[in-house]
Amino acid sequence: MTRRDMALSSIAAAAALNADTFAGPRFDPVAWSRERHKAAPLRYRFAANSPAAVKSWQRKLRTKITELIGGFPAQAPVLAPRITQTADLGTYTRETIHFTSREGLEVFSYLLKPKDAKGPLPVMVCVPGHGRGVDDIVGLDDKGQQRSGKGGYQNDFAIQFVEQGMAALAIEPIAFGHRRDPINAAKGPNQNSCQPAAGAALLFGETMIGWRVYDVMRAIDFVESRKDLDARRLGCVGISGGGTCTLFASALDTRIQAAMVSGYLCTFHDCILSLAHCMDNYVPGILNWAEMSDVAGLIAPRPLFVETGEQDRIFPLAGFEQAFAETRRVYEALGAATALEREVHSGGHVFHGVKGVPFLANYLKGL
Repeated sequence: MTRRDMALSSIAAAAALNADTFAGPRFDPVAWSRERHKAAPLRYRFAANSPAAVKSWQRKLRTKITELIGGFPAQAPVLAPRITQTADLGTYTRETIHFTSREGLEVFSYLLKPKDAKGPLPVMVCVPGHGRGVDDIVGLDDKGQQRSGKGGYQNDFAIQFVEQGMAALAIEPIAFGHRRDPINAAKGPNQNSCQPAAGAALLFGETMIGWRVYDVMRAIDFVESRKDLDARRLGCVGISGGGTCTLFASALDTRIQAAMVSGYLCTFHDCILSLAHCMDNYVPGILNWAEMSDVAGLIAPRPLFVETGEQDRIFPLAGFEQAFAETRRVYEALGAATALEREVHSGGHVFHGVKGVPFLANYLKGL
């Protein structure tokens, strides 16, 4: 063998090793995980073919999902709500309210109400995604000052519902904004404390999704305590991490009459299994039982509006299309196909709301 042949042989061997190391499924954990998804048990995958069978399936999966996210407290503590501030914003008012979620843990929230609307008002529980937290959906900038116009990727969506003549209860998720540990809070307004909080939840055999869903449930308890709000006409809305919380909360708490999920509905396979996401997205063992569309199917036949952007890179469009089609099968089996609506806008990972906000407002105000 000549030196040239030896060199070419070495180059070929190195190229093969490089391909194996960085692209081959034997060394690529993401490719391996995606391949494993094909054989995931998904024991409660939707396969019902009658309304009675759908209801039975929903009861079983709802119980299992509650177990997987860590369950909820056996007894809820006294809410003990208190208003700490009231602001007049011209066409609407904003109350800053704290209430108890779990023993030793409070929820920071804003209640927005249009001035000219007659109560009791239909209300949306609004859950922000990763970023600055709840301030970013009620028109407050990073200095705590009122913005002159809507802004940010969340587009002040709580205000959008108030403009439809509804109340909006905007809650701060655990580990965002006003509910962070001092070390992370010192790093700036956009820094979350999902780690170590989501990791702590796992150490207790619970999940961040479970913690945040329970906050939504307690928010509904609060709505039920207010005479100016109509808990019988209550919806839930969120984007990104707030969309995660909205989807699971609406699946598990049937007091939510309608839901809007922005920038989240997808397949687990195409988003959090395949791409880097915050650990607050993960539910241990869920692929033994269900895909995301099955969780969404627990909302049926209640109205559900989902939206995504063509350029959303973290919840890819192909996964959204598949999850929507699978969710639609549940609605169709219950004779409620028109209760599931969608919009695909031309943007990225942003709250759009052009069709979704009026869809939910019209439904809840009409109840």
